[in-house]
Amino acid sequence: MLKTGRQGIAARAGHDLTIEVTRWSAQVEVPDEEAGGVTAATVSAELDLGSLEVREGTGGAKPLSDRDRGEIKKTIRGILGDGTASFTSSRIVRFGASGGAIEGTFTLNGKGEPVRLQVSEPGPGRYRGTATVVQSAHGIKPYVGFFGALKLKDEVGVEFDVSIPAAESA
Repeated sequence: MLKTGRQGIAARAGHDLTIEVTRWSAQVEVPDEEAGGVTAATVSAELDLGSLEVREGTGGAKPLSDRDRGEIKKTIRGILGDGTASFTSSRIVRFGASGGAIEGTFTLNGKGEPVRLQVSEPGPGRYRGTATVVQSAHGIKPYVGFFGALKLKDEVGVEFDVSIPAAESA
């Protein structure tokens, strides 16, 4: 999920959006404990930018309509295109028994930038995480509307909640 915010003197007219990436894939490789275990694991993910769907719009002068959702999707496609974004880990850090961080590179529009995913493990094989991506760091100018009076914040929140089944032993 992507979480956007708004700013500017007309911010009250716009919406804070929750946008779902509906097509994505990820690969997690965890070596056995002798080879470093969890901290030596690697994580990679690919996100289909053509699959973005507006799920919720909060705030705003009026509720988010289906027409608004369509216009927002068209604007997103015009800004991001239909390509992919990716994440590749470089380091995993554990904090206690059920938390940590995954550091790596997030690539969007051909430009990779470092990102740190804060991760918790609320249950066996279930992981939740958050990160912040700065649009301008990837060559994207944040959306501006109403002649500059409504602006999308440069920072976009990223949230995920995934279940990873345990691998079967050979």
